[in-house]
Amino acid sequence: MSVLQDADTAGYIGEPVSQLSHALQCAHFARKSGASDTLIIAALCHDIGHLVAGPDAPQMDGLGVVDHENLGAAFLRARGFSQPVCELVRGHVQGKRYLAFKSETYRAALSLASRGTLTFQGGPMSPQQAAMFEADPLFEEKVRLRRFDEAAKERDLVVAPLAAYTPILQRHLAEHAV
Repeated sequence: MSVLQDADTAGYIGEPVSQLSHALQCAHFARKSGASDTLIIAALCHDIGHLVAGPDAPQMDGLGVVDHENLGAAFLRARGFSQPVCELVRGHVQGKRYLAFKSETYRAALSLASRGTLTFQGGPMSPQQAAMFEADPLFEEKVRLRRFDEAAKERDLVVAPLAAYTPILQRHLAEHAV
């Protein structure tokens, strides 16, 4: 995935890691947890919308691209990724909003950048939004993805390179070819 490879020098919205490092760490935590290939791929690609948005895409005051979750899901779908992968990518922001609603401890532990983006993303869910989200068939996976996302901001964490994910990406795309 050249888009991710090229992100090695792209800063990650006020965090101490590059976009590529963040993606690899997120996938690392998914893999380490025993997650399915679908969730590992979503973890690897969850922020790809920041990287594929055009230069005129609306920004969140230097904290990334507005609506990056939907841009990323559409980008992946157009390249043959399965609907579940795309829905997990689309839902990782919902996961943050849900967790911010459910737990003051979670909200307080968010990095400064994540707190800033939360405001642009609608803030914590309302009780009604949370109930609807809990009914989503991918609810648990979206919340897991969000937790991997939050953990994936360590400056010196050593993880497998992008090439380590090539086999599962190739297998996934071959299984979901149209």
